[in-house]
Amino acid sequence: MPAKKRALITGITGQDGSYLADLLLEKDYQVFGLVRRSSTSNYRRIEHLKDKITLIPGDLLDQMSLIQAVKEANPDEVYNLAAQSFVPTSWTSPLSTGEFTALGVTRMLETVRLIKPKAKFYQASSSEMFGNTPHTPQNEQTPFSPRSPYGVAKVYGHFITLNYRESYNLFAVSGICFNHESPRRGLEFVTRKISDGVVRIKLGLAKDLKLGNLDAKRDWGYAPDYCRAMYLMLQQPKPQDFVIGTGVAHSVKDFVKAAFDTVGLDWKKYVKIDKKFIRPAEVDHLVADASKAKKILKWKPEVSFEQLVKIMVEADLARIFKERK
Repeated sequence: MPAKKRALITGITGQDGSYLADLLLEKDYQVFGLVRRSSTSNYRRIEHLKDKITLIPGDLLDQMSLIQAVKEANPDEVYNLAAQSFVPTSWTSPLSTGEFTALGVTRMLETVRLIKPKAKFYQASSSEMFGNTPHTPQNEQTPFSPRSPYGVAKVYGHFITLNYRESYNLFAVSGICFNHESPRRGLEFVTRKISDGVVRIKLGLAKDLKLGNLDAKRDWGYAPDYCRAMYLMLQQPKPQDFVIGTGVAHSVKDFVKAAFDTVGLDWKKYVKIDKKFIRPAEVDHLVADASKAKKILKWKPEVSFEQLVKIMVEADLARIFKERK
């Protein structure tokens, strides 16, 4: 029997990391996850996987810990998903965002180059790199114009990955993923704030929902669909970057309306605009042209926008019911 493929996931405790671990275990991989040592462990998203994966302590700020982790995992594939990934926080913590989200990628690539140069490397790039580009929709050739410290850091991570691929002949690729959501999304993100807030209003636990710019548009998809694309990128014969998205943009208002509709309420009665949630520089219109991924990876999203909103609201409904019991 051939040995199981081995994968190391940084950011395994996050939304994408946990879904990717689910997917790789289904494909009979041996899965290792890099976790930061902290005073409070947040393993909520991987609770159901605890006995099936191996967690290794490590930190994107500490090169030696990454070297030890790669030696221990001895991976065939490395998925670098760890980052400071919340855009508003990048305004209040621009330096730490740069350390984790930009330089952390270099440390990870350098570790792979030194310890396991034959491993395939995936870098989580982001549609936030496009920022306020005048080109719509955005594809692999669209110039970057980031509008936040997070977007700037992601551009660095993207180009350093390309640089290591070309300089050291590593199989290193970037997936430029547009917004992707799920019930495992953090409560600080607007989509999850909406699904959670709608349920609390429905159950009489809250009176209103405070939001920022309702007109901002995003190309929103379902996280497990995007993790499937990440996996497919590392199964290709040659390394190349891909834009991943649905090709359809919806406004925050669309998301709000769909969420309130799911529980049978009129959103206009409950939503209040709060200026503190409006970003210093807003990205107005991002929408993916994922035709390359459709053609080469044979990838397409399976869950629609409406299904995504319903999945999230129903999951929060079930969770809050359970918590109240």
